[in-house]
Amino acid sequence: MTPESFAKLFASAFGRQDAAGMAELLAEDADVLTLTGAILSGAKAAEAAFAGEFAGIFAASRLVTGKVKLRDLGAGVAIVSQRFVVSGAREEAGQDLPRFGALLTAVVTAETGWRAVSLTFSATGQ
Repeated sequence: MTPESFAKLFASAFGRQDAAGMAELLAEDADVLTLTGAILSGAKAAEAAFAGEFAGIFAASRLVTGKVKLRDLGAGVAIVSQRFVVSGAREEAGQDLPRFGALLTAVVTAETGWRAVSLTFSATGQ
């Protein structure tokens, strides 16, 4: 994995509803904020949260990729920022929610094989 491939791999795993695949992008002790607001510590906890989201609100969701930005911080550290549009989310009663914007921000390090030590996936105001 490379910093350049991180966002694409994340979107691909999300599209397959592959919670384990998403967790593989994380360092074992990663700090994670999910799209539903869950704050987690560790890849295993994140995998469980992602699986729960795929069983619920994001059971039929898709991501449309927007603008990506990669910022090399030097010495084997980079920040990946990727904009998405999320469609197909459903509320608890099963009603479709409107499309919404989201931002993935991940701090990735060479030390972890370019896995995220910190990942935030949050809704945007757009």
